[in-house]
Amino acid sequence: MLKAKNTDSSIIINPFEGREITYAFHDIDGTHSLIREWPPVMSICLYDVIERGISEDFDSPENAKRLIDLAGSKPLPETDRFCIESAGLSALTQMEWAIRRAVEEGTVTINCNMENNSAIIKRIWDGEEYYDDLPDTDEMKAMLTDKTPRLFKLYEAVLNGYCRDKNLEIAKKDPEKFLVGGSMEFMKFLSDNGVKNYFVTGAVVEKGMGMHEEVEALGFKIGEGELVEDIIGSTWTEKMPKDMVMKKMMSELGLKGENILVVGDGRAEISAGAEMGALCISRLPQNALYQRKLHKELGSNIIVEDYLGEELKEIFTV
Repeated sequence: MLKAKNTDSSIIINPFEGREITYAFHDIDGTHSLIREWPPVMSICLYDVIERGISEDFDSPENAKRLIDLAGSKPLPETDRFCIESAGLSALTQMEWAIRRAVEEGTVTINCNMENNSAIIKRIWDGEEYYDDLPDTDEMKAMLTDKTPRLFKLYEAVLNGYCRDKNLEIAKKDPEKFLVGGSMEFMKFLSDNGVKNYFVTGAVVEKGMGMHEEVEALGFKIGEGELVEDIIGSTWTEKMPKDMVMKKMMSELGLKGENILVVGDGRAEISAGAEMGALCISRLPQNALYQRKLHKELGSNIIVEDYLGEELKEIFTV
């Protein structure tokens, strides 16, 4: 039995009541794994759509190569900031935001309700993924159904070429290089003390591929009774917002929010965790000042740069 209690530590930013922890829901990218250097890749992909629109062959291998060469080459204020604000949302929602921004800017022409479109853009920025009260035209729906998954796959192709494939091969030989400090030990500590760990990600999960392959390369065993019970993610065509996934898991497993630990670096999982009444740990670098301020406002309880510090260990007792 693992218990969590308040201490006088500076890593506690929002005090919490003592509780027993039985389950833990973990984000992957930036929380435990450093394989995917995704922000500059997503930023250029979204920026390019907003600035240039969507040609018939926008997802061609040639365009992917062009974007690989451009990724990280210069600051892109709007899309760089959006990547920070939207961390943890479904990738499909992030892609949709860029297409809607292109419509707003006039680089994509489509029959739509511009007022609703602009309202949806703002709501995505604020962390929402469903907005059925703001209807789209049939033309807009058809365009998004076609173009959003294609942009998602283009982003993944650019990510693979920019860093993912290279880093994955290195991680297979030297996993520590791409693990947040103390990550594996912290997960084992939780598991050894009766906590069931789950990975929840906005990335596509296909056994032996993509994110699934990455976490296995880092040494995380996945399966019932293993270090990680399961990894739950998105699909190429269907949004799976983390708040809905986590709340569904809580219901199906018959859990109380107070007995869940949520560990992440994105607003989606931290916001959902706080709403559920879970104990929330944000994994953010010391220099991520804006994100740290945001996570405190979202209701995170603890902020750490890694999982090595004694202050974190002192919060948990057996």
